[in-house]
Amino acid sequence: MSGDGLPPLPEGGLPFDDGHTVDAHSRDRFSGLPEAWPRAETGLELRGGGAVAVDTVSLRHTAGLFVTAETDLEGICRRLGNSQGTLLGLREWDALSSVTVLFQRLVEVRAEAERIAAALREAAIAYELVELNAEHRTAVMAGDGARATVIDARMTRLSREHPDAWTKALESEFNRTVNWPGELARQAAESGLVVGSEFGGPAGVGTGAALGLGTIVGAAVLGIGGQGRLARDARLTGQAGPVTLTPVPPVAATGAPQSLAAVTQRMPGAGDSRVRVEKYAMPDGSKQFAVYIAGMQSFAYGGDDPWDNQSNHELYTGRQSESYAATTQALAEAGAQPGDVVHAFGHSQGAMIGSHLALEGEYDTRTLVTFGNPVAADVGAGTLSVTLRHTDDPVAALAGGGHNAAVGAPGSFVAERVAHTDIGLSDADVPAHRMVIYADTAAMVDASTDPRVGELRAVFDQLAEAESVEVTEYAATRGEAGVSPSSAGGG
Repeated sequence: MSGDGLPPLPEGGLPFDDGHTVDAHSRDRFSGLPEAWPRAETGLELRGGGAVAVDTVSLRHTAGLFVTAETDLEGICRRLGNSQGTLLGLREWDALSSVTVLFQRLVEVRAEAERIAAALREAAIAYELVELNAEHRTAVMAGDGARATVIDARMTRLSREHPDAWTKALESEFNRTVNWPGELARQAAESGLVVGSEFGGPAGVGTGAALGLGTIVGAAVLGIGGQGRLARDARLTGQAGPVTLTPVPPVAATGAPQSLAAVTQRMPGAGDSRVRVEKYAMPDGSKQFAVYIAGMQSFAYGGDDPWDNQSNHELYTGRQSESYAATTQALAEAGAQPGDVVHAFGHSQGAMIGSHLALEGEYDTRTLVTFGNPVAADVGAGTLSVTLRHTDDPVAALAGGGHNAAVGAPGSFVAERVAHTDIGLSDADVPAHRMVIYADTAAMVDASTDPRVGELRAVFDQLAEAESVEVTEYAATRGEAGVSPSSAGGG
């Protein structure tokens, strides 16, 4: 599902001072309103998962450091207490006064260290409860009663021992459930107000309210239904029709990518290319592969191009698509065999393909990087999962806010930001979903000092050690060579 390749809609309006664009008629009527409404932060946020914004292991480690500091301070206070008695006996009043003041300050610092350590431990337990709750739901849905019973027992014990942490866990899940579609709902309501105001003030208010409420209801349906959240055991069903791959000249790029920004420059979709495969010959004699998968390229349903709405529908509902079949075929033709190490990078429909590639388990998918992914896959601890999504991207919203707990290997993260704050008819072009905008977000991740980005950088560093890189790109067509899609049964 991609907004790339769509012609830009005419904006034809006057810009507000804050960068918003509306027509002159609407500006006269609602000129003060957009500035008065609260705006979402447009900066980048890195999260561990839906309701989990931090690493519980790091929280516990930090709490331990404060406990150690508290113990050290207690020892210092004890020695100062002994010094006070000695100075009192010697009648060293000035020194006694200084030591007393220092002693009091250290007592306060020790108490603060104790308070911070307790708060960090409580927060770690709260986030652990969020993760356990998500695991419990997964076990119940999978019919794993034994696993669900074990998790339930631990949750019960923790909630009894730490009632405040349990309350915080429930608040975190509730806030995430309610707030994740907030930016989409705000922009929908504001755009409806501006566009509807062309037909009068009441029409503007009514249209804005309808669009905002409709967005919230739609998000709630997605969140409750969980259609876009793929469990670890999710597998594609059915069988795709035949596809024909045609090699095309690859985009000029040598060596391995050394950043997310470099990844975005290799993404196919411009021209006929749909899949790009890079084969790395590693110093130890092994081989690794990177696959770059394009987003939707055609609005058709069952046309010649497999990267269309039919494949969108099939992948989102858990069925094999010709675009998925073309991707696995491209990997095979590039030399990848079952069990080989693969690093998958995909945008939109390509992100869905990469997600299912990791879940199917045919390859050792060590890395999954997605841009504007309509699904959120629980890929397990063997795959580094890096998700870039914009909170105002309606396609990424199809994932229902993602999983409540962190997924993937240690160091996995979700990078979010508001990408497009303009309002009006330009929103119909889904600008926040365009690959060029995700390229900007990728550059922001590259510049981040968050330690989790280090795991992704380590992947790039490892690929840079390759002794040689072979690059192939492919176009894809439904049906066998020389046979139309309809006669081949792929339509």
